[in-house]
Amino acid sequence: MTPVTFSSRSPTAAKVEMLVATTRLASNNPSTLFNGERSPQPSLTDITVSIPAGSGRKIGDVQWPARLPPNPETDFAVTSVNAMTSAREGLDWFRRHGKGGHALVFVHGFNNTYEDAVFRYAQIVHDSGAEVTPIMFTWPSRAKLRDYNYDKESTNYSRTAFENTLRYLARDPSVKDITVLAHSMGTWLAMESLRQMAIRDGRVDPKIVNVILASPDIDVDVFARQFVELNEPRPKFTIFVSQDDRALAASRLISGNVDRLGRIDPAAEPYKSKLERAGITVVDLTKLKTTDSLNHGKFAESPEIVQLIGGRLAKGQTLSGKDIGLLEGATVLVAGTTAAVGAAAATVATAPTDAANAAVTGMSRDTDGRELEGILESEPSQPLVPEHAKPTT
Repeated sequence: MTPVTFSSRSPTAAKVEMLVATTRLASNNPSTLFNGERSPQPSLTDITVSIPAGSGRKIGDVQWPARLPPNPETDFAVTSVNAMTSAREGLDWFRRHGKGGHALVFVHGFNNTYEDAVFRYAQIVHDSGAEVTPIMFTWPSRAKLRDYNYDKESTNYSRTAFENTLRYLARDPSVKDITVLAHSMGTWLAMESLRQMAIRDGRVDPKIVNVILASPDIDVDVFARQFVELNEPRPKFTIFVSQDDRALAASRLISGNVDRLGRIDPAAEPYKSKLERAGITVVDLTKLKTTDSLNHGKFAESPEIVQLIGGRLAKGQTLSGKDIGLLEGATVLVAGTTAAVGAAAATVATAPTDAANAAVTGMSRDTDGRELEGILESEPSQPLVPEHAKPTT
């Protein structure tokens, strides 16, 4: 990721400045910056990405360089890289680049190089038009399909580092609110770090107001436990799912054949009732068509979705019937009501706050957390824990 020289920058190119925290090992090759191995110490880097203007680029597209060095007139290109030596430098960077105190923290998914993650996040920030300060957390992915298990262990390796990243942000007075946007396997890292924070402190930091899980590669039973262990009050949750997600179909096959959260049908029972009771908003992108052959990255490639993220979700707001216009052609389910507009592209299912509170009020905690089961079930016909079953210690 060697920055292009000033003389070669396109004067019309847009730019996205982001702060990148990583648990990857620094590379000896300056063109890659960080590789897929694990570092004993996290690193912080200030990166600027230029995005070509007037080149026919569609919203959702990343124009990868065909050769090096990249041409800023036609390619995404890195124009600035500045390594930092302390968390204090990172907070100073946030104050200089702050946009109303709103932080959008992105966690990428499986099979991503450092460069993949940087360019994809730059595209999301630019195309969404989000008035936020972009921060990315990138964990050690070897970016190879056969290294799925290595990548999964790398998310576990990175839990405390990501938790600390969120803590540093939340403690700073200039940060008003934080939205976490995680994709694929990165959703596991996000949920585990938030859960870890809640276990330490009794709850998730109140500045973390919104959590967006896109194509979450999480076992539904495990997500049920993670969600309740966050305790109340929780951040607002929005989940993007697609029932034709081929990547998650493969993940299910190698993970005990249990439903993956990002591939459920949120309009079918038992999921519909469970999600409504938990107050979780779900956007079903099954009918939305993009160029992604795996149907695993629709949230980033769809103009409507990235603009929805920037227009409402990144500001900690929830979806409602008023957002039908943002998802043109959507079938929207809000607290049991349905509104169809044109040819359905997405489905939104949500519940009022009172229903969310009622879903967890009165649930007693025990040492093995069995009360967490039953929020979501992998088998519609048989609950994970029968109604009469009592927790054991």
